[in-house]
Parts: sequence; C-alpha cells; structure tokens
Amino acid sequence: MTPSPTVLAVIPARGGSKGVPAKNLARVGGVPLVARAVRACLASPEVTDVVVTTDDPAIAAAARAAGEALGEDARLHCVQRPAAIAGDTATSEDAVLHALHAYEATAHGRKADVVLLVQCTSPFITRADIDGVATAVARDGADTAVTVAPFHGFVWRDGSAVEDDTYGVNHDKSVRPRRQDRPQDYLETGAAYAMDVEGFRTHRHRFFGHTALVRTDPARVLEIDDPHDLARARALAPLLDPSPYPTRADVDAVVLDFDGTQTDDRVLIDSDGREIVAVHRGDGLGTAALRRAGLPVLILSTEQNPVVAARARKLQVPVLHGIDRKDLALKQWCEEQSIAPDRVLYVGNDVNDLACFGLAGWPVAVANAHDSVRAAARAVTTNPGGSGAIREIAAWLLGPTLTPSTEVPATPTK
Repeated sequence: MTPSPTVLAVIPARGGSKGVPAKNLARVGGVPLVARAVRACLASPEVTDVVVTTDDPAIAAAARAAGEALGEDARLHCVQRPAAIAGDTATSEDAVLHALHAYEATAHGRKADVVLLVQCTSPFITRADIDGVATAVARDGADTAVTVAPFHGFVWRDGSAVEDDTYGVNHDKSVRPRRQDRPQDYLETGAAYAMDVEGFRTHRHRFFGHTALVRTDPARVLEIDDPHDLARARALAPLLDPSPYPTRADVDAVVLDFDGTQTDDRVLIDSDGREIVAVHRGDGLGTAALRRAGLPVLILSTEQNPVVAARARKLQVPVLHGIDRKDLALKQWCEEQSIAPDRVLYVGNDVNDLACFGLAGWPVAVANAHDSVRAAARAVTTNPGGSGAIREIAAWLLGPTLTPSTEVPATPTK
C-alpha cells in the first residue's frame, strides 16, 4: 500500500508590518489573523503538519494557542525566522524554504512531499481552499497549485509614460464583448499555494511545471495590506465566518463586565450622591439559567460600587469589582477555578475590556459597544447592553428556551 504523502503547510507571519502594525496579530471576527490561518490548515485532512515561521514571540504564542485550543498542538510547530529573511525585502519563498529545512531537520520531522504556502493576510481562507491546493499536487499530479477566483473585469493599464495612450490588458478597448462571449479569467487570491517539494527546491519559486487552478468563492477574496482592508474584513466577518456564535460545547465559564454590559451605561445620581442603574430582568433570567446549567459565572468590574455588589448578590454570582487590571484578575480567577482562558466567554463594551478580550477564547461585545471593542470581538450581540444582551448570550449557549441539552424540559400540566 502506497503511504500517504507528507503535506507540510507553512504560514509566514513576521512581526514587522508598516501598513498595519502587528498585522498578523490583528483580530478579525475576534480571532488573530495567524490563528485563523492555523485553524484552516489544521482542519484539512490533507495536511500532515503546520509550521508557523515568525520572528515575533507574540505571533508564535498566538499560533500555539490556536493549535492547543483544537487539541492539535502536536501537529503545530513554530520556527524562529532568522533576521536575514525577516525584513521587508525577504520573499515568502525564502521563508518557506527555511521552514521546510527546519521541519525536516528536527527529530520528529520527516521528509515532506508537498509544501503549502498559506497567507495570514487572507482572513477568509477555508479548509476547502487548503484541501484543494494540497490535493491538486499530492494526489492529482500537478506540480504547483494556486487558489483563484472567477474574474470578469476589464483590466486597464496607463501607458502614457512610455507609450501614446492607455490600453486594455485583457481586452481590445475598441471592442466590448458580452461577459458570456469572453474567455473566463481568474484572479489569483493570494491565499494558498502548493508546490511539489523537489521541484520547489530546484526552482525556488512557487510556480513551475503544470499549475492547477483551485477555484474559490469570489466573495471571500480579500488581502489585508492596509487599515482599510482590515476594517472591511472585520465588517465582513459576521457574514462570512461560519457559526459566529458559541455553543455550550465551546464554553466552560462566562465572565460579565457590569457597566454598559448589564446596564445601558447610564447612571442616575440622587442628591446624596447615591447611584442608581437600570438592569434588564431578561438578563437575570439568562444568568440564572447559566448557573443551573453548571456554568461558572463571574462579574468583573472596574468600578468599586455598592450597586455592582448588590446586583451580584441578587444574581447569586461572585463579583470582583474595583479592579484596575481586569485581565490579571481574569487570569488569576481562571487559575483558581482550573478553567482554561480560551474556554471563557467574556462580555464587554468598552476599551477597558480589550485586555480581557485578548485573553478569553470567546470575546463578546454587546451591540452598543465601542467600535474598537466590536472590532476585536469574536461575536456581537444584537441587543444593546442593559437591554437583554446577557439573555441573548444565554440563548446562544443553552438554546432559545434556556434549557441545557442535558436536561429535559418539564412537561406542562393541563
């Protein structure tokens, strides 16, 4: 029986980026770009191992966390990229060749038959894209493969500097054929490439021999090169990411900010300086359902305020308030409860929640959260804070009736 080919997916992710600082750690749909690429590669049954090549310890840590969260840390390897191939002029091919050599030189490594180049900057890359390029080379006989999307545009070039006029690149500008009468063009997406290893070592380039075109959904084609691209990606994530909302199987604990999350962020102050806030009864119902389902719930607030403690007593959940470094408090609480932070759903609304967003596996923003918080969230509620957002989140985890799947709803009496 012929052994399956060894397919190595390499994700170049250097730390330096001028267009978008720390680009490969930027979050889209609440997930760092490098982690999104790692997830897509590890989801592919065609991929044997994944190597992230980086010069940045924070990127390596984010990649490892993504592998650990999937229980695939044994297949995920991080390679320290030398400074000589980590600058602006370094090519992706140089990074892939170095990663390939490092992988094969390790004791646990083996000779790769096919190597993939997978770009973090394509946030909507899918398992199907990875499967497609890997299969084309590993099983179907192509020398190289690339993801492409159908393209129907007329391409123009400004030739006025060297020629007499502008001209059409893929068409005669004097002829305007109908779309169905034109040959099909394809746009290289920049997301994923696959190469036969021996041919790649010889040619040191991602294209040689027969190149297979692996078609992908044009709606998913987006490369992040500047802040505008990043903003577009974040806007599209709720539409393109599968299942943006977590289920009970994804979460082991729920941590709630208070002001602006369980309230509408307004405070009424009487003549004695006492503060009064409005809360939503549906949120209390949702919190009680989470407790009944066995999910630990914590209120974590920056404000040192009696109203926070009073609400926590009413909900029968623990509270930590008057906390300056909420992320450190969250980390310590997780350690005390033996809960992995990447299994925590954290709900927030403003910039003092961002550090916790970076720690929790499920950062969730309420609908009226600050723009920067919504952008960093993995999911966003449709209800604003103080108007049923917590009830909505409870329904994500437990179902619309707030009944855990392990419980049987009571039969109504006649």
